[in-house]
Amino acid sequence: MIREIKREAMNGYEMLVCILVVAALVTLGFIFGVRANSGFLVTVSVIVGIAVLVCTGGFLLVNPNEGVVLQLFGAYCGTVSTPGLQWANPFYTKRKVSLRVRNFETQRLKVNEQEGNPIEIATIVVWKVVDTAEAVFCVDDYENYVHIQSESALRNLASRYQYDAHSEGEISLRSHTTEIVERLMVEVQDRLGRAGVEVLEARISHLAYAPEIAGAMLQRQQASAIIAARQKIVEGAVGMVEMALDMLSQRKVVELDEKKKAEMVSNLLVVLCSMHGTQPMISVGTASE
Repeated sequence: MIREIKREAMNGYEMLVCILVVAALVTLGFIFGVRANSGFLVTVSVIVGIAVLVCTGGFLLVNPNEGVVLQLFGAYCGTVSTPGLQWANPFYTKRKVSLRVRNFETQRLKVNEQEGNPIEIATIVVWKVVDTAEAVFCVDDYENYVHIQSESALRNLASRYQYDAHSEGEISLRSHTTEIVERLMVEVQDRLGRAGVEVLEARISHLAYAPEIAGAMLQRQQASAIIAARQKIVEGAVGMVEMALDMLSQRKVVELDEKKKAEMVSNLLVVLCSMHGTQPMISVGTASE
């Protein structure tokens, strides 16, 4: 693996002054050689002038949060990251790499989750280059590599978990967002680390059932919610009936035999568990003919 080598370039402003001074001296020498009809002086002035022109190709402008990768005839020579006008060997091949924080949103991927149900999922990945040498030399196109590998990691993660948990303790995509995001970051970083990229954040931006099963899954969720609610209602109703019987017995309000208790329990459960308000019926006795 090629690792980044920090390299300090020469101060560009100082080199600019030197080149201007040498260029002025070369110009004066050329003029003096022509006037003095000195072929040697003219030749030297021309050679030095060509060298000055070549040296002007060594200037490089480094912006903040940017690195310039230097190569000499294919060999990696280091990375300059000091902001400002710098100067390096004019024969170096120079490639700029942004070190700024960047982010992108993946496409909405259609994936089969753990139970085989098709879902749509997308994520936002925040990343930056931390090793310019790996980003340039270890992968062909690091930006394209980041996009494709992030989608691959998201697809792989979504296929290992259920969309919704059906029992306590199960990790699902919808109900355990924090855990899913942490595992997504680990998986994306594991894939992008070889490209000199650090993942700063990865979060789910879209999560839904695929349109073809969205209606059926909505009915399933509603049914699960209704069952859970009715279970709570029944548990509460049984507790209230038990409390009512205990209080009647302790305070001796009325003596009930087993048959009357069973009727009372049945009536109270009907009242407490009913989906709609109950209508009381008052008995005022029996009519005689």
